[in-house]
Amino acid sequence: MSVSVQAFDDPRRDALVRQARRHFVEDGYAGAKMEPIAREAGVSTATLYAMFENKAALFAAVIEEASADFAERMARVKSVAGPTRPRLNSFLTAYAEFIGDPFVRAILRLVMTERRRFESLAMTFYERAKQDFGTVLVSALAEMEAKGELKLGKPSWAASQLMGMVEHPLFFVPTVTGDQVLPARSPAAIAEDAVDTFLARYAV
Repeated sequence: MSVSVQAFDDPRRDALVRQARRHFVEDGYAGAKMEPIAREAGVSTATLYAMFENKAALFAAVIEEASADFAERMARVKSVAGPTRPRLNSFLTAYAEFIGDPFVRAILRLVMTERRRFESLAMTFYERAKQDFGTVLVSALAEMEAKGELKLGKPSWAASQLMGMVEHPLFFVPTVTGDQVLPARSPAAIAEDAVDTFLARYAV
C-alpha cells in the first residue's frame, strides 16, 4: 500500500517517530510499548495504528529516518577539495564527530541488536551507510592516487584502514563498554592522528 506525501508531512507522524526512537533506544525493541509512545507523542493509540500497522513498521520508520539524517549530515563533506592532508582531515574529522555522537552510536547499536529480527532492514541500513561514507572516501583516495599524491594499491582497503582508526576508539570501545569508557582525545584530535599515520604509510 502506498503512503501519500502528506502522510510524511503530518506532525503527528513526526512526533510518533521521535518518541518511538527514544523508547527503542532506551528500552530495546522488545521493551518498547506502543501505548506509551502514542501517549507521549500526544496522539491516540488508534492514530498510531492508523499510521503504523504494528511495532515493526514503526521501528522501520525510526531506522529509515535515522539513516536519512545520517546521509544528510555526511553529505556536507562530500564536496571537500584541496590538498591531500587538509582534505583527508576535513573528511575524517566530520566522520569522527559523526561516529562519536552518542545518538549515532545508540541507533547503530539498536540496528545491530535487532539485526536477526530485521535482517533486510539492517542490510539496507548498512549498504546505505557504506555508500554515504565509504564510497565517498574510496573515490577521493582513488583521485589522490591518480594525481600521484598517494600510493595505495587498493583504495578500498586503504579507506577501511583510515576509517577504522577512528571507529575503534569512538565507536567500538564505547559500544562494548556501554559508553562507560570514552576517549580522552577529541574526535578532531583522533582524526588528525589517524591522517598522520595514514600519510606516513601511503603518501608519495
